[in-house]
Amino acid sequence: MPRSPRSADPFGGRRIRAAVVGAGAIGRGSHLPALARLAAEGETEVVAAVDIDARAVEEFRAEAGIPHAYTDLDRMLAEQRPDLVTIGTPPTLHRDQTVAALRAGAWVWCEKPPVPSLADFDAVEAAEGTDGGPYASIVFQHRFGSGAAHVRRLLAEGALGRPLVAHCQTTWYRDTAYYAVPWRGRWATEGGGPAMGHGIHQTDLLLDLLGPWSEVRAMAGRLVHDVETEDVSTALLRFANGALATVVNSVLSPDEVSRIRIDCERATVELTHLYGHANDNWRIIPAPGVPAEEAAAWRDFGPDVPSSHLAQLRELIAAMRAGERPRSSGADGRTSLELVTALYKAAFTGTTVRAGEIGPGDPYYTALHGGAPGWAPVEREEPVEREEVSA
Repeated sequence: MPRSPRSADPFGGRRIRAAVVGAGAIGRGSHLPALARLAAEGETEVVAAVDIDARAVEEFRAEAGIPHAYTDLDRMLAEQRPDLVTIGTPPTLHRDQTVAALRAGAWVWCEKPPVPSLADFDAVEAAEGTDGGPYASIVFQHRFGSGAAHVRRLLAEGALGRPLVAHCQTTWYRDTAYYAVPWRGRWATEGGGPAMGHGIHQTDLLLDLLGPWSEVRAMAGRLVHDVETEDVSTALLRFANGALATVVNSVLSPDEVSRIRIDCERATVELTHLYGHANDNWRIIPAPGVPAEEAAAWRDFGPDVPSSHLAQLRELIAAMRAGERPRSSGADGRTSLELVTALYKAAFTGTTVRAGEIGPGDPYYTALHGGAPGWAPVEREEPVEREEVSA
C-alpha cells in the first residue's frame, strides 16, 4: 500500500526552511520566485541568503524580506540549520558548497552545470544521505512541466512506435561582453563551453525522453571568441535503444533557438522554444495511416504546466516530504554530465567514446579538457580566423 507523503513527512508538515546561496541573477530571478510561490502555498519559507558580497546580499535580504543575510556559508548552516539550500553561484563553487550543505543535513538544489567534472559529481554523491536523504538535485527544469511529461509517457508506452532519429539543438548567441565576466569561458571556473554551460539543458531533456545513450562521436571548435573553451560543438550520438541523434551546441547563432525533434515509427515529435516551453511549443505529426482519433489523443497535453524552476522545485519539495530521492539527482542527474564529458573526450581525441568508459584514472574524469593546461586566449587581428579546438 503506497504511503502518504504527508503522513510520512520527516518535516512533520511544517514549512521547508530554505536558504538561497548566491544573490545574483539566478538567485533573485529564478530561485527566490519559485520559493516565494511555494511559500504562498504554505510549503516553504526563506530563512537566509548567502553571498560573498556583503552589500549585495544585504540588499537582496532587504528587498526580499529574508530574515538573515550572511557572507559565510558555514556560519549560516550552523546557525540557521536550513532544510534546503539552493545554489546559484559559479560552477567552480558548486562542489564545496553542495558538500557543505549536505554534511549539515540540508537537501540541495544546485544550478547547472552541476560541477566541473565527473570526479566532483561523485564526491557530491558520496556526501549524500543513504536512506531518505539529504540528496542533491540539479536544476534541469526543462525536463519538468506538462509537455515533457506527456511526451515522455507516450514514448515510454510505445504509442509513437520505436524512436529512430533525433536532433538536439541549442544554438544561442553570446557576445564579447558576456565573456567579459572573469569566470566564463575558462576550463577551471566554468568547466566547459556551450556543450556544458548552455546545451546541457536540451541534452538532459533528450536523455530524459529517450533513455540511456551508448556511444558518441564529436567535433568542437573555437571559431570566434577569445576564450579557453569551445564556442561550438557537434556530436553524433547512438542510444541504447538504437536511435541515432545529432547534437549541436553553439553561442555563435544570431537566430537563437532550442529544439528537439524525435522521429519515431508512427510520429514525429518536435519541441521548439528558447529558454522554456509550454504545451504549445510541442508538435506531434502522425505518420500516414495513423487514425485521426489516435493522433488527436496524442495532441491532448492536458492542463498547461510550463517548464520552470517552480515545476521542478514543487516536485523536489514533494520528494523531501516523502523522504525519496528526487529526479535529476544521483545516477539520474549524472547521465547528462557523463554525456557532455564524453562529447569533449570524443572531440579532443578523435575517438568514439562509449557510455561508462570514463572513470577514475581517465584524465577526462577530473577535467573536461582531459587535464591539459587549456588554451590561453590568442592574439588576433580582425577578421577572426577560424581555429579548431584541441585540448
